Order: sequence, then structure tokens, then C-alpha cells
Amino acid sequence: MATLFDPVKLGAMSLANRIVMAPMTRSRAGEGDVPNALMTEYYRQRASAGLIVTEGTQPSATGKGYCRTPGLHNAAQAAGWRAVTDAVHDAGGRIVVQLMHCGRIASRLNKHPDAETIAPSAVQARGKIFADGAGQVEMDMPRALETHEIAGIVEEYAQSARLALAAGFDGVELHCASGYLPMQFLSTGTNRRTDLYGGSVANRIRFTVEVLEALSGAIGADRVGFRICPGNPFNDIHDDDPAETYAALLQAAAPLGVAYLHLIRLNVPQVDGVAVAAANWRGKLILNESIDFAEAQQIVGDGRADAVSFGRPYIGNPDLVRRFREGAALAPFELKGLYAAGPEGYTDYPALTEG
Repeated sequence: MATLFDPVKLGAMSLANRIVMAPMTRSRAGEGDVPNALMTEYYRQRASAGLIVTEGTQPSATGKGYCRTPGLHNAAQAAGWRAVTDAVHDAGGRIVVQLMHCGRIASRLNKHPDAETIAPSAVQARGKIFADGAGQVEMDMPRALETHEIAGIVEEYAQSARLALAAGFDGVELHCASGYLPMQFLSTGTNRRTDLYGGSVANRIRFTVEVLEALSGAIGADRVGFRICPGNPFNDIHDDDPAETYAALLQAAAPLGVAYLHLIRLNVPQVDGVAVAAANWRGKLILNESIDFAEAQQIVGDGRADAVSFGRPYIGNPDLVRRFREGAALAPFELKGLYAAGPEGYTDYPALTEG
């Protein structure tokens, strides 16, 4: 029977344990969305995880939504990430970059002046987004992509994946949850297209499948993962039949042979995401969301998932693997430090004292 502390292989990636650090936006990138020394230290501290999935990282200037999030679409950003990956690898860890195109979840105040906000359809998201110097602002009205433009967006993802390998990452994870661009294509509420990317479920999954194919072609399917959360209403997203949508997506993605599926389980009446994955996915599975150590051990031991990812516990516990192994108490974290600039609430959480 497997435990969280046993090694596991996800595609081309050999993990020392099955404890995964989940992606979490922390808003510390420097000028030009370049990863900096502060981020390098943050990830280095947490390198005992079997796998680190970075915070959401925009594959293009257009893909940026939030302030101070890192990018991976130019040489300076790749160089910044190289310092991060070197630090994690030197500490014995593995790390993949999560590619996050925010689509309509964005404000022009957070973007380069030349970068527009695009989406499958011109449907503005309800709600507000934070912008430095302006506070909470309305999200942009997006421009609907023309059919001929979509191939270019897919290629932006592929080029970012190539840069990821050049920057030393072990792989990439495609963010298909939280109401961002792939989920906007998947969902009936945000996809009102009448071309081959809209309407039927086969058309609505097309964009996400094409991105997964492009990523696999760019760096190898065994270095690609993807993250979903069926039924999640976050960021004003709605789908009429998420069980049908995600069953179709998983069936289409399965033959690609990607390294893993990262599933956020969510208790919603519309769909049981765990059941959808169990019925339609035979590849490696990372399970996430509100799972403590005891339940995680059961999940891995029972074979319901190959690994479990932890988000919030990793904020205040850079040595989470050791704390789990020794049965030590978990430290809390301060909400005020989640998205603020600087080291406070970011790199100043101590590890356990030796002895």
C-alpha cells in the first residue's frame, strides 16, 4: 500500500514523494513580470515537496490578469525562472510551471499598454479585480477572438512551454480551472460562439484539447499536466452541464498520454468531479482541495489518487513534508501577507528547529 512518502513517477518526472505543492498566486514578481530573488527563495524553501506547481504564469502579455504575476514569454522572464528552477533542483526538488491565461478575468491597469483583454465571447465578467494604485476596479469588457486568431493563442502556449524547458522546468501544467481562458471556452455561459469552437460540447472542448496537443508537441506529452475543477463558479463562470463537458474533455485528453490530471474536488450539486474523473480518466491523478494529512494518506493508500496537492498549508509551512513525516503541528499563516509585496508573509515563515 502506497503512502505519501513513497516515490512516484508522473510521466517523465520522478518524484521523491507524493506531496505536491499546489499553485498559488502570491503577487511578488518584479518589473516586467520577471521572477525575482524573493520568489527564488520562496520556492527553494519548499523544495522538499515531491513536486512544486508554480503560481499561475501568463504565457503572453495578453494573458495577464492580475497585478505582479510572473510571465514566461520572453528571455528576461525565462532567465528569472532559471534562478528558481536551479534553486529547487539544487535542493533535490522537481518543479513545473502552471501556464495561466486569464482571458476576460483582467484589467487593462494590470497589463502592458499594448496588451488587450480577449475571450471566447464578448461577455464581461461580473465582479472586481485589484489593480495597484487603483484598488478594486471593474473587469474589462473582453474582445471576442476571431476564429483565425485562435491558432495564434494556442501557439503562445506552446512557445511558453518551450521557454519553460529552456528555463529548467521539469514540465508545465495547463490551468483549465478558476474561470480562466480554457474554462471560458469550455463553459456555456462564457462561450457563445457559433463557429467550430462553440455550441456543441465537442466544439467547446476543442480549444483546450488543441492547447494540450500543442504543449505535448512542443515539449513531450510526458511533461504536460492539466488542472480542472468541474462546476466551480469562481470568476463568474457557469456551464449548463459540467458533467457532460468534463467527461468529454477527459475522454479527448486521455489518448494524448499526458503526465497527469490535477483535479480540484468541489462539493457542488451540479457535478461530482471525482466521479467524472474516475469514470473517464485512467492516467495519473493528483487530487486537491481541503485534504488533511490523514485523508491524504487514505486517498493514496486506497489508490484513489497517485499524489495529493496542498495549497494553504504550504504558505506557513515551507517544510510541510517534514512536519507530516514527524507529526509536527502546522503553523498558521497571515492573510495580510498573501498578495502583498515583500518578504513579510511570504519567505519569513520558519522551518522546524533541528532537534
